[in-house]
Amino acid sequence: MAQVRRFSDQARRARAADRLMARAGGVADVVDRLVAVHATDPATVYLAIAARLADPAAPGDAVSAVEQELYARPARLTRMLAMRRTMFVVRRSFAPEVYAAAGRRVAVKLRGDLLAFLAEGGGWDAAWLDDVEAEVAAALTAHPESSGAQLSKLVPRLREQVVVARGKPYEATQNVASRIIRTMAAEGRIERCTPAGSWTSGQFRWALAEPLPEVPAVPARAALAEAWLRAYGPGTEADLKWWTGWTLGETRKALAAVGAEAVVLDDGATGYVLPGDAEAAEAAQAPAVRLLPALDPAAMGWRERGWFLPPDHEQLFDRTGNIGPTVWWGGQVIGGWAQRPDGTIAWRRLSPSHAAADAHVAAAANGLASTLDAARLTPRFRTPLERALSA
Repeated sequence: MAQVRRFSDQARRARAADRLMARAGGVADVVDRLVAVHATDPATVYLAIAARLADPAAPGDAVSAVEQELYARPARLTRMLAMRRTMFVVRRSFAPEVYAAAGRRVAVKLRGDLLAFLAEGGGWDAAWLDDVEAEVAAALTAHPESSGAQLSKLVPRLREQVVVARGKPYEATQNVASRIIRTMAAEGRIERCTPAGSWTSGQFRWALAEPLPEVPAVPARAALAEAWLRAYGPGTEADLKWWTGWTLGETRKALAAVGAEAVVLDDGATGYVLPGDAEAAEAAQAPAVRLLPALDPAAMGWRERGWFLPPDHEQLFDRTGNIGPTVWWGGQVIGGWAQRPDGTIAWRRLSPSHAAADAHVAAAANGLASTLDAARLTPRFRTPLERALSA
């Protein structure tokens, strides 16, 4: 019986530096390496990609490059609701697999919730919803790239309102528009286009989407597991299960389908890599500094993250586990950063053993301030350290 190789934390950090921090030639190449980029906070997409472009961008260039890939026709990237019911940007050519592996069940759940919401709040049924959605599609055919507000003017029934939690202290009135549009987008029938504002805006215009090719769920999960292992391996069953939102059974079948090889991690847990990928690489001679945004894929790639986090890392997270802006030195987090009202970048090192990185971090902070130029960022999920540094 072949001996299971050990993969140390040091080797994992070296691999993370090589695969997740290395610069790539273009925007779509960066997304490929990361598999999927968190897009709940719109700024994360731009900053995560800009930090990894082969040629550090001049102010505005990175934003333009990302927008070109997202909004040109045909676009190479797309936004979609997928793993863990979270918004991601993925390469459009990989979107069918991502949808079949993780997005479809999200869409099914959203539609069920929407029908219950409409029935309870207004007595409307599936036939009523079908009619409204047909009107939305017709409106976007006649008026492509319309905002939600514009769609509500074009389709009056989107302005219907529902009372939720009636009779309770938190009773509220909600428009049906946002939930109908969100469900149609989750199903891939419409898609987000250019933002109704700057690149940091979370308000988008909408257009009809090209239908995604049908892909069976089982091979799609295998494809997604393979992509995750290539970028984030070694990782445990628990890591992959958490990242994808799959059941344990689905996770194990996907790992088996790609022939994942087991390795032993420093904490004794079993990790997995792609076949032939268990050889640990040596750390780079000169670790690179990266100032990465809140919810960056590198910080959100695993459920268990102690092997790359510094002491006192709790202040990097909000109460629900969302990570804020981070300072990386090679393949590990050594601190956090924030933008101040005057546009300067403040940062704090949390790792007492990495003072050698300070000058490099200061230079990177000045470069990020230049890249952001006049833009002002406030992460959607604020953390204790980000709040303290931005004050």
